Amino acid sequence: MAAIARPRDGRMIGGVCAALARRFGTSATTMRVIFVASCLLPGPQFLLYLALWMLLPAEKPAAGAW
Repeated sequence: MAAIARPRDGRMIGGVCAALARRFGTSATTMRVIFVASCLLPGPQFLLYLALWMLLPAEKPAAGAW
């Protein structure tokens, strides 16, 4: 299983939703809608997003890319 990393393209803010969407095989838009909907519930969603933003590594550039 490949390690999860924030992609270089397809980011809106930090790339966390895009990374999770790739990992679970869904679209980034679907993951973003799920995140926004979850924010209506009580809990530490924003703190979790910030923690993932800081902990998930950024995707390495492709070979030959600047």
